[in-house]
Amino acid sequence: ILATSAKNILLLGYGMTLGFPTIAIPSLQRGSNSTDMREMDELSLTTEQISWFSSINLICVPLGCLVSGSLTQPLGRKKAMMLVNIPFIVAWIMFHYASNVAMLYSSLVLTGLGGGLLEAPVLTYVAEITQPHLRGMLSATSSMCVILGVFIQFLMGTLMNWRTVAALNVTFPVVAIIGLCFVPESPYWLVGKERIAEAEKSLCWLRGWVEPPQVHQELSEIVSSFTTNNPNKTSRNSASWRNYTRRTFLLPYCLVSAGFFFGHFAGMTTLQTYAVHIFALLGAPIDKYVATLYLGLVELAGTLVCVILVHWTGKRPLTFFSTTGNGLCYIVVATYAYFYPQLSSVLQSYNWLPMTFLIASAFLSHIGIRLLPWILIGEVYPSEVRGVASGASGSIGYIFGFAANKIYLHMLDSLTLPGTFWFYGVVSLIGTVIFYFFLPETEGRTLYEIQEHFAGLRDLLKEGKVNSKNNRNNPPSEKWAAVNPAMNLLKEGKNLQNRIPSLCLKK
Repeated sequence: ILATSAKNILLLGYGMTLGFPTIAIPSLQRGSNSTDMREMDELSLTTEQISWFSSINLICVPLGCLVSGSLTQPLGRKKAMMLVNIPFIVAWIMFHYASNVAMLYSSLVLTGLGGGLLEAPVLTYVAEITQPHLRGMLSATSSMCVILGVFIQFLMGTLMNWRTVAALNVTFPVVAIIGLCFVPESPYWLVGKERIAEAEKSLCWLRGWVEPPQVHQELSEIVSSFTTNNPNKTSRNSASWRNYTRRTFLLPYCLVSAGFFFGHFAGMTTLQTYAVHIFALLGAPIDKYVATLYLGLVELAGTLVCVILVHWTGKRPLTFFSTTGNGLCYIVVATYAYFYPQLSSVLQSYNWLPMTFLIASAFLSHIGIRLLPWILIGEVYPSEVRGVASGASGSIGYIFGFAANKIYLHMLDSLTLPGTFWFYGVVSLIGTVIFYFFLPETEGRTLYEIQEHFAGLRDLLKEGKVNSKNNRNNPPSEKWAAVNPAMNLLKEGKNLQNRIPSLCLKK
C-alpha cells in the first residue's frame, strides 16, 4: 500500500494536467477584458487556438505510450516513474511564465508526453509488487487519483488565477520523486536482470519488512517463471505478429475501443474540459467555478462508487445504468437549452435544472462508462499481447479524447448547444445497445475463461456473472505477485504429479 501510494502521487500530478485547461480557458478566452481577478491575463486566444489548447495534450499521450515500454524495461519501473516527473516540472514552470501561445502549446506537449510515458511503469509496477487479494483494489486507486487530481485543479481554480495554480502544481511532481526514493524496485524486473539478492530485499520490504526465509518460496516462483520462459523466447518472438491477427486480440481491442469512444463522445470529456464555459452559457444559479468544483467532486464520488459496486453488481449492469442515465441527462439539458430563448421568463425559475443534470451526468458516467475500458484492458487480452495491446488501447482512448475536445467548439457553431448535447445523449444511448449485445460479464471470471470467450469457445454473455469464491471450476487464487502463465503451468504440473499416485492406486 505504501509503495502504491508513492506511485499514486505521480498520477495525482497527471490528473492535474487534465484539469488545468478547464480553469485556464476562461482567462485565455477573455484576457484582460475580464473583471474577474481569476480571469485577468495578458494572453488572449482565438476560438481555434482554444480548441487546440483544450486537446493538444491528449493527442501527445499516445506518442508517449509508444516509447513508454521500451524506456521502462532498461531503466526499471522505479527510475522510469521518477524521471517522468521532470517533464511535468518543466511544463508547470513554463505555464507560469507563459508569454505567448507557443509556450502554452509546448507546455501541453510536455504534459501529454509525460502522461504517455508513465503508462507502462505505473501499470506494470502495481501488477508486479502486489498480491492478488490486494491487486484489484490497489489498481483501482490509479483512476481515483487521476480524478482526484482533476478535482484539486477545480478547487484551486475557484480560489486563484491559473498562473498561481501552475506555480503551486510544481510541488506535486517534486513530492512524487521524493516518495519514490523510499520504495523498492519491482522484484520481477530485478529477477529479469539477474539481480536476485536485490529482488529478495525488495520482496522483504513489500511483504511487510519480513525476513528472507519468509519470501523464499515466492522468490523461487519468480525465478522459475523466468527460467521456464527463456528456452522458448526466440520461437515465441518469431511468430509474435500472428497474435495480433487473431480474434483473441481483435475482438477485445474493438470492445475496449468502443468503450473509449462512447466514454469520450457521450459528453463527459468536453464537459470536464469546458465546464466553466458551459455552466456560464446555461446560466448556472451559482458561481460557474463553484459549479465546476461540484462537478469534480461528483466525478470522484462516482469513481469510488464504481470501485465498490463493480464486484457486487458486475460490469454489465453498471455500464447499462451509466450510459442510459448519462444519455437521458444530456437529452434533458439539451431540451432545456432549446426552449430557453423562447420561454426564458417561464424557465428562469428552473435555472438549477441544467446544472443539476450535468453534474448528475458526471456521476453516472464515472460509475461505469468512463472507467470501463481501463478496467477491461487488464482482463480481456491474452498474456502474449497484453503489454503492447494495453499501450495501443490507451493510445486510441486518448485519440478519441483529443477528437472530442477538438471538435466541440466547431459543433457549437454548426449544431448549437442543444444540438451538441442531443448528439451526446443519443451516442450514450446507442452505447447501451452496443454493450448489451457485445460486452461479456468478466467479473468473477478467470483470465483463461475470458480468453475462451473471445476465442469463441464459450459464451460469457449467456453465462453471466459468477461469484469467484463460489465457483468451483476456478483455480485457487495465486499466492504471489503478478499473474504469469509460466507460474500457472508449473502449478498445474505439480498438481498432476501429486495426483499420479492416487490415480495408479485406483487403477
